[in-house]
Amino acid sequence: MGGDSGDSGSSGGRLEAILSDPVLSLHRRLLLAAGIETRLLIRLAAPAVIVYMVNYVMSMSTQIFSGHLGNLELAAASLGNTGIQIFAYGLMLGMGSAVETLCGQAYGAHKYSLLGVYLQRSTVLLTATAVPLVVLYAFSRPLLILLGQSPEIAAAASVFVCGLIPQLFAYAANFPIQKFLQAQSIVAPSAYISMAGVVLHVILSWVAVYKLRLGLLGASLVLSVSWWVIVASQFVYIVTSRRCRLTWNGFSWEAFAGLPEFLKLSTASAVMLCLETWYFQVLVLIAGLLPNPELALDALSVCMTISGWVFMISIGFNAAASIRVSNELGAKNPKSAAFSVVVVTMMSFIVSIVIAIVILCFRNYLSYIFTEGERVADAVADLCPLLATTIILNGIQPVLSGVAVGCGWQTFVAYVNVGCYYFVGVPAGILLGFKFGLGLGAKGIWAGMIGGTFMQTLILLWITIRTNWSKEVQKAQERLATWDEKKQPLLN
Repeated sequence: MGGDSGDSGSSGGRLEAILSDPVLSLHRRLLLAAGIETRLLIRLAAPAVIVYMVNYVMSMSTQIFSGHLGNLELAAASLGNTGIQIFAYGLMLGMGSAVETLCGQAYGAHKYSLLGVYLQRSTVLLTATAVPLVVLYAFSRPLLILLGQSPEIAAAASVFVCGLIPQLFAYAANFPIQKFLQAQSIVAPSAYISMAGVVLHVILSWVAVYKLRLGLLGASLVLSVSWWVIVASQFVYIVTSRRCRLTWNGFSWEAFAGLPEFLKLSTASAVMLCLETWYFQVLVLIAGLLPNPELALDALSVCMTISGWVFMISIGFNAAASIRVSNELGAKNPKSAAFSVVVVTMMSFIVSIVIAIVILCFRNYLSYIFTEGERVADAVADLCPLLATTIILNGIQPVLSGVAVGCGWQTFVAYVNVGCYYFVGVPAGILLGFKFGLGLGAKGIWAGMIGGTFMQTLILLWITIRTNWSKEVQKAQERLATWDEKKQPLLN
């Protein structure tokens, strides 16, 4: 999983040469190019999957430890994680994706010193964003009661959420650092650090919950501490590693320059990703309004958990697509960028097809991993065709979103997401679930919302197919020229 950060750049140049070679036959060109691109993508996607999977596992393990304190604590931790934390996670990760576009293109163009400035500028913006989120966390109790939660659960959830306040500022540093490293194809160190971090997190959680008996607050504080350990470790790597010697030149006052323009791209990135992250959370909320929601919610929670795990694989391919496209555009390699899009989309699609087939084969047994009960098992089996369809779409859609980030299309994709998800998918889901009452009602809601995802995927696919990659190279160069300012090191 290691490899030098220069491998991607040298391979990209070789890839462009092969794709442009008139001496080689088309079949030979495609075969050689596919071999190079596949190796690059696997080296990028595999560690990225591990990083996002570990993030998922850390929150889930905290929830499990909280569950051993009692049913109230489990409900509070679940509500804090899915109701409050997922909002902040999506927002901060989305804003951090602006760094992915700029750093990726700057690295491809060999403007290495710009990467450190982008990293610091994004961290400043995300830290400022974390401040109003602290207010949201502090007043989570009345907010949750306003949303219809019971006062007892809301009070316990607010205690849990208060312990996550330091995590907000860890997010503000973590996501820009991750994108900074990913843009240079340095992904393995983050994976190793994350794996070590989750081991430490489990040990600290056990001590806090079972030995020190610190309760919900202790469990959530440990999660915050674990995130800060990961952030600190990654920053130490950046400062000390020879692989970052060209891209990290110390702290600079330029981090505070050009913030309004940077905020514009960051906001577009946040809107784009948040609308995707929250979409299927809406499915669960709507299902809770059904006449007899208990069985529907049980079945949906099983399916959404499985979908969440598989989605981490898609997010890994999303990161790989963004890195490859942005690097090639910055390096003025239009054919390589286009070819990378085709290969990463095919790879992700094939993986999703295989997983969907496995799920359909074991549809009658999946629920027993999470809970007993034949009624829930039957309900999950009934929803599995929709789960398989969602997984297949998630094999394409996140990759195309990664391509959009690599090209800097965040604002356009945000508009597409609003239209397809919330003006088509959600109304169609409500109509099919409540008016026609398909399945448990949940089946109709899910089917309608898949329609929104399908429409969004088709639009992104159409736009990607029709893209003029030579023009995208030109836009990338113009973007870099706009952001290329003189840097004044503050501390080396």
